Amino acid sequence: MAIIDTSIDINAPVDRVWDIISDLDNEPKFWKGTKETRIISRDGNVVTREITIAFRDSKCMQKITIQPKEKIYAEFTEGIIKGSKTLNLKPKDDSSLLEANWDVKMSGLAGMFTGMIKKHIRSGTEQALESIKQKAESS
Repeated sequence: MAIIDTSIDINAPVDRVWDIISDLDNEPKFWKGTKETRIISRDGNVVTREITIAFRDSKCMQKITIQPKEKIYAEFTEGIIKGSKTLNLKPKDDSSLLEANWDVKMSGLAGMFTGMIKKHIRSGTEQALESIKQKAESS
């Protein structure tokens, strides 16, 4: 399993950061490992979607549960990745704390690449959080 926990302080209110991270269609702008997203259905705060990831242009299915202005929980339900990615957003004085937590593994034969992929996921996550920070602080 690849367990990755990272966070960033953002000098912007929770509402502004939430507007950025909850726009699921814009995820590829910030998350370089996500090449494309396609929402299949919405049912209240649950979204089912297909994403194309950078690793061999693999397609994965996700079930995303949204807790407004607090958490986005993405469970990988089909495809080469198994597990979850969670974004937690917390108010901190006049700013925000954004945490990203991954608990994933590569399925099937790709499982042998989990260690290598972990470095890419960590690097991509740190880059995404920095990009989200820059966007929120400049808005």
